[in-house]
Amino acid sequence: MHGILPLWKEKGFTSHDCVSKARGMLHTRKIGHTGTLDPDVEGVLPLCVGKATKIVPFLTDTEKVYEATVTLGTSTETEDASGDVIEHKPVAEAIPLEQVERVLERFTGEINQIPPMYSAVKVKGKRLYQYAREGIEVERPQRKVCISSIELLDQEGSVSDAQFSFSIRVACSKGTYIRTLCVDIGKVLGFPAHMSALVRLKTGAIAKEDCLTFDQVQEAIDHGNGERLLLPLSKGLEHVETYHITEDQRQAIKHGQVLPKPNELTASIFSVMCEQEVLAIYQIHPTKPDRIKPVRVF
Repeated sequence: MHGILPLWKEKGFTSHDCVSKARGMLHTRKIGHTGTLDPDVEGVLPLCVGKATKIVPFLTDTEKVYEATVTLGTSTETEDASGDVIEHKPVAEAIPLEQVERVLERFTGEINQIPPMYSAVKVKGKRLYQYAREGIEVERPQRKVCISSIELLDQEGSVSDAQFSFSIRVACSKGTYIRTLCVDIGKVLGFPAHMSALVRLKTGAIAKEDCLTFDQVQEAIDHGNGERLLLPLSKGLEHVETYHITEDQRQAIKHGQVLPKPNELTASIFSVMCEQEVLAIYQIHPTKPDRIKPVRVF
């Protein structure tokens, strides 16, 4: 069984829980996920099965699309709704959405983020959340991320319990912390803030409408249709340039041979397909620019 299971992760599961559950349902150990989602978050979590585990780094590295709710008035130690409140500043009235939109524009493009203390980023060989649980504050490395688009979804925000909330849709690069983005938006608006809800709508080319819940997966398996649930490897590589070969070139690619660089290639890394089958991922040879060499062979 090889391919991508387009899972819709429900709240209450960790990403590791999803991998463990899928291993039991599909009766295979070889499954990997493509980007951690916190237990309180639902959304698109593609699981790579069998040979597809070889594309995990490439699918993880794709653009993601999220919908998040920004709540102004309180900030928390985890930057989301699960953490203890660490700052409170009442919001007496709704903030004009025109003002919010102007602030959102400032976060489009390449921006700097400081990852939250409750995150898996490593500092001196130790996860930040481990320091946080020990009550140790450490200097966190600033990182560049890219927000390709950010838009306000509400026609009007909502004021409740001296807090003001509004929803945004964000398309962003790997490594972007939406929690931190919400906090930073709040700072520009003059209020402590946190992310009160989050849904991931898309990972690369795999969108919400492609996804299945565990109940739907189990139903298909019960009817003997488990393998039909899997998307082909090519679905997880749509963001990568494709080089199509003929049948007589198949064996050379399957054996991972270093080959002359085709003139039509423009990307430094690309998938190699024969008919509708992905055979390998290749790259321009790092020391021989007129040659190509394999990165992954399936």
